[in-house]
Amino acid sequence: MSHSSQSARKRVLIVDDHPIVRHGLTRMIEAAPDLEVCGEAENVADARRAIRDRHPDIVIVDLTLGQGDGLELVRDVRAHHAGLPMLVLSMHEEAIYAERMLAAGARGYIMKEAASDQLLVALRRVLSGKVYLSEALAGRLKARGAAAGEAALDPLRRLSNREMQVLAKLGQGQSSRAIAADLTLSVKTVESHRQSIKRKLNLANNAELLQYALTLDRTSKGGA
Repeated sequence: MSHSSQSARKRVLIVDDHPIVRHGLTRMIEAAPDLEVCGEAENVADARRAIRDRHPDIVIVDLTLGQGDGLELVRDVRAHHAGLPMLVLSMHEEAIYAERMLAAGARGYIMKEAASDQLLVALRRVLSGKVYLSEALAGRLKARGAAAGEAALDPLRRLSNREMQVLAKLGQGQSSRAIAADLTLSVKTVESHRQSIKRKLNLANNAELLQYALTLDRTSKGGA
């Protein structure tokens, strides 16, 4: 390949904590004539370094990372690299998380199960300056715009972004101490968030909170 054609390829950074997923994404992207993978990262700290050192044109961000999470990274990139577009790739149902990621600064949200068919389409759309949404999500947002009052009926919309992070990690079975380590918070702060979540969702105790979190995690992954 000539130097000019090589330099014309857009540089993609992949942030995902699963090596097999990163490998599969790399194969799909490298097969495209206009895209190339410039680096990989498995957590927020590695992603920050890679953005600084690799100078990507776009970042693919997994919502759930082993250390930190995609929401934290999206907000960080928006604050420090405002012109760098981000595409969120997640196994979690978009109806629950996509709006929050878009509000935080992402330019698109794609389910992992759809990635094999739609990843390159989504990357090119976001690189062109547009927003990528699935047809289903675009339809929901349009309907919500026509009946905005219904949004207030969703109890999850009462939670802050940090509370959603804590709730998601509770659903993954993490303890308050593990959550604190992942999110670089004190255990006391995590416990405070747990109390706030219970109050906002009208949950009576920790057992109800845990059951709610586990149910939400199964639902977001398409389980029963």
